[in-house]
Amino acid sequence: MVSKGICIVLKCLLVLTVVASLIGNCVLIWLNTQRTPKCPAQQVNPVQPAVHNDRSDVFADLSVEEYLQVCDYMSKIPGMNISFNPIVPPFLDYLYLIDLSLPKKQIVLHHLDNNGPKPAREATAVVFHATTNNIKEYVVGPLPNPTYHRDVTFERYKMEIPLTARPMYLGELILVTGFLREVLTPVSALLKESFGIDDLANPVYYDSMPRGVKSGDRQSWIFLCRNEEGFYIHPVGFEILINHRSINVFSWRVIKVLYNGQYFDSIKELKEKYEAGIVRKVIYKPGPNYASLKPKQKPTGIGPQQFYVQGKRFSVRNNHVVYLDWSFSFGLSVLTGMRAFDIRFKGERIIYELSVQEAMSVYGSATPNLMLTKFLDGSVGIGRCAYELVRGVDCPYSATYIDTFHFMDTGAPRQLKNSICIFEHDTGRPLRRHFSEAVYNSYGGLVNSALVVRTITAIGNYDYVWDFIFYQSGSVEAKVHATGYIASSFMLKGSFPYGHQVAENVTGNIHTHFINFKVDVDVLGVKNVFQTKDMEFVNVSLPWKPERYAMIPRIVEKQLQTEQEAALRYSAKTPRYLHIASNQTNRWGNQRSYKLQVYSFTGDHLPESQAEERAMSWARYKVAITKQKDLERSCGSLYNQNDMWTPAVDFSKYIEDNESIENEDLVAWVTTGFLHIPHAEDIPNTVTVGNGGGVLLRPHNYFDEDPSIHSPDGVYFGAGSEESCDNNRMACLAQETCSPVLEPFTYNGFQQWWPEG
Repeated sequence: MVSKGICIVLKCLLVLTVVASLIGNCVLIWLNTQRTPKCPAQQVNPVQPAVHNDRSDVFADLSVEEYLQVCDYMSKIPGMNISFNPIVPPFLDYLYLIDLSLPKKQIVLHHLDNNGPKPAREATAVVFHATTNNIKEYVVGPLPNPTYHRDVTFERYKMEIPLTARPMYLGELILVTGFLREVLTPVSALLKESFGIDDLANPVYYDSMPRGVKSGDRQSWIFLCRNEEGFYIHPVGFEILINHRSINVFSWRVIKVLYNGQYFDSIKELKEKYEAGIVRKVIYKPGPNYASLKPKQKPTGIGPQQFYVQGKRFSVRNNHVVYLDWSFSFGLSVLTGMRAFDIRFKGERIIYELSVQEAMSVYGSATPNLMLTKFLDGSVGIGRCAYELVRGVDCPYSATYIDTFHFMDTGAPRQLKNSICIFEHDTGRPLRRHFSEAVYNSYGGLVNSALVVRTITAIGNYDYVWDFIFYQSGSVEAKVHATGYIASSFMLKGSFPYGHQVAENVTGNIHTHFINFKVDVDVLGVKNVFQTKDMEFVNVSLPWKPERYAMIPRIVEKQLQTEQEAALRYSAKTPRYLHIASNQTNRWGNQRSYKLQVYSFTGDHLPESQAEERAMSWARYKVAITKQKDLERSCGSLYNQNDMWTPAVDFSKYIEDNESIENEDLVAWVTTGFLHIPHAEDIPNTVTVGNGGGVLLRPHNYFDEDPSIHSPDGVYFGAGSEESCDNNRMACLAQETCSPVLEPFTYNGFQQWWPEG
């Protein structure tokens, strides 16, 4: 008994000792944390203080106040009875969109470079005129107190825009949903038995674009989906073609119905044959939701995080950013998405405009919805779909987050919180380095820290990650990566040529992704030329032994003179070096230039024999160089999606006039992308790895040496000086420890938004 009591006492003492040790360690950790200084928010004692350019506001997106002023002005125009309510019926005139109207380039340059007057600030207002069966674009100004407006539709498009070319707006979408609810009610038992759809109050569906097969059509193939998370990959074998061209909803009609690969002329015909048992039926079998993005294992940790030991080295003021040797203005077009202006390195303008222009996908399928689908995301509004970014996932936790606003089918300005993020990060790969142990012992290197401006757009099923990246070597990169859900179809006999089976009765359909960037490069001014360089092998005799030869590569250089000559098609071999060059030379006598380097894995473009190809003719070209014109603002338009056969903008016409591009202000239109043949690993979600493209602009003889040699991040040491901090701040990093100051995690993206009315 005594020995047993001693054991109990010893166990108690041991437990008390462990508890005391844990408490002591916690106290020591707490005390040490209290002594660790907090990391500064902004860089302390920067090498060069940030100098912002107040004139950058000529590129600034419209403010809430400016949107409201335009609305107020438009509401008071005599004889123009415009509704602002997004759920307005289709027979009334409707103010669909308000966006910034950019000033003419030469006026802006005169303001920026020569202290010229500030350009008038103006907005574009898009009105669906149902009463006159057309669409008008008006320029309204000057902001913030407008006094004039003018119709610029014909000036911009050289044609009238028919009402049938309008995007589907919220009011029409609600009416289509109500129409579906009504026409599907007679087959509710069929939908439940075949597909497990038992709630027709809010049918879940996916509609095709373009809406028809010729100009003037407004017909949509709609396929139903089960109401589950990731409904895009829960298609059912039921599609319906409706004609909703008329502005009188009571004139809308069902044209065709597809059930399990069998076509019917009406809902009534399908119902009668289904009940008579003369239709090949589908019987629904419930199963787990393979489309859910909820982790299948409980998350247990946090991956590596980045924070700023000496504070952020970039500064954001309004729409202007300064980062080391870089400065630029940024914005988010509601139609085309992310853009940057007046991009300068060491004070010299490199790029006047770098912007996303369009994203296009063409699908293959055995079913009619995707068989006809050719998405042009600009018609939906790329910037409109830039929803809130998730801190620590979509962008680094410590990034700077910026709100944006838009007015597109909203009736009032809509705020998109934290929809742009800006951060500097270490890419994890040195920008340059060399280790030497031959003759001279040394190491020199530079971490590849770069500034990233990012937005992510969730356009229907696909999410696009858009990055503009600014490197210390003077290079700029525009990149896109795709993720989100694939578009799918119900698997039928004959589906195999158009995709792989990826889930029960689900085909992942083949499709292309084409992305267009506009790059208005100004190399030392606006008088530039376009050059190509490549290589060829030549057989040369050896000077010291003429009877012997060596096969060696040499440079093949060419200067292109016209727009047609500089329209480099994907279908032809493209030279590997493409340059926008100045006639000025660097110290070594070489023309100062910037090289365009395109990363792309695109599929084939739609054949030009297809009438709808004109609406996406920009995708013919890997790179097209045109003379800058203010009226050639974009490669597409808001209206191309729903009238592909008579498009408001046919990019190929920019090239048809075949103007000279020698010593002119040049614009590069760069098309990149990838071919996507979906596979099992696209379930539940497509990953960004390998699914993207972009364009890199690199200095090519622009400088006399690599400008990053002047970076404050350089590391250099030799034998015996490895631990010296003189040229190696990494050696002293342990002495500069600080505790990061992290913002609390918040997310507002699920807050219900709905226009008043």
